[in-house]
Amino acid sequence: MTCTSALRHIVLCDFLDGITSAKHAELVYEFSQLKQRIPGVRQFEWGPNVSPEGLDDGFTDCFTLTFDGAGARDVYLTHPAHLAFVEQLKPWLGRVLVFDYYPQEHPG
Repeated sequence: MTCTSALRHIVLCDFLDGITSAKHAELVYEFSQLKQRIPGVRQFEWGPNVSPEGLDDGFTDCFTLTFDGAGARDVYLTHPAHLAFVEQLKPWLGRVLVFDYYPQEHPG
């Protein structure tokens, strides 16, 4: 069963080793503020990797945004506030992985 009213946007970040804790906190805060600045962002969540499995491939932080649908996500991607944040983030990123999906409770 697909929940077509919501779209999850997962962003995994691998920050550069030289990032300070203050800069990291600033970037997390600025990312969180996009929910207030861009219509259609229903929810924002963030957390550092705490898995003991060692399968994180170097990704340290996970950001999850929930949108009202693909249209809202598309507005977010081209919104000036998002684009400005991406430019602020880029110098501190080693790698980023983005994955969008519609949540499903049951396969098929």
